[in-house]
Amino acid sequence: MFTELFSFSLPDFLSRILGIQEITIYSYAALIALGTLVAAIYTRWRAKKELGINNLSNTFFYCIFIAGFVGGKLFYYLQDPLLYLQNPSLMSDNFSGGFVFYGSFVVIIPYIIWYLKRHKIPVLPMLDIFAITTTIVHAIGRLGCFAAGCCYGSPTESGFGLVFPTAQNMAVHPTQLYESSMIFTIMLILLLVKKHQQFKGQVFLIYLMLYAFGRGILELFRGDERGYIIANLLSHSQFIALCLISISAYFYYKFYKQININTLNT
Repeated sequence: MFTELFSFSLPDFLSRILGIQEITIYSYAALIALGTLVAAIYTRWRAKKELGINNLSNTFFYCIFIAGFVGGKLFYYLQDPLLYLQNPSLMSDNFSGGFVFYGSFVVIIPYIIWYLKRHKIPVLPMLDIFAITTTIVHAIGRLGCFAAGCCYGSPTESGFGLVFPTAQNMAVHPTQLYESSMIFTIMLILLLVKKHQQFKGQVFLIYLMLYAFGRGILELFRGDERGYIIANLLSHSQFIALCLISISAYFYYKFYKQININTLNT
């Protein structure tokens, strides 16, 4: 694929200080950074336009990026913890691929909620904004997975098949492109829902259910090594997806019912 964008040599004095002679810019890291930048710009714009909020600091976005990086990597290592405990040197290659989206998600969301409450920013309206923000960074990030050749699919003889360097020279489903297309579609649906929104938090909850459902189906086409809750039947991501759908459906029903009760009372 297109794992590396470019490399450049450091001046001698920097090489002596840092102990390295060359720096490589990976496609994966570059696309993650691009997605994060676009998502941050969108979040600031919508927060100001919808809620009149101008005090989202740069530190807030830096911490989101760090939380996402740490969570995504941690869950990636936990897919096969013995491998990384026995070969800790494998963890040194942190920028060429290998993240678990749900890992990033479960670390980022608590941090966002904590930050919003601390700064007295309405949580549910901001989560609605962050739902679309997440689709931006995630869809672009999956293109980074495609460039890095990770998160590929199972072998296929269909016309969609592509050969990745890490897929043992077999044509496989380009599940990275499938998922990126799915996420862009979810984004369009969310933008449509937002125009006819019935209650605060609706966009966020619909995002959780749509992505979890789509991801659960995409897991059927995945072919890279991942952990399973039930061997060869229920992957970690599918289990998390089922939990998210259940929890989101419960809160959706609760909020929707409350809207109906308030309408009747008025």
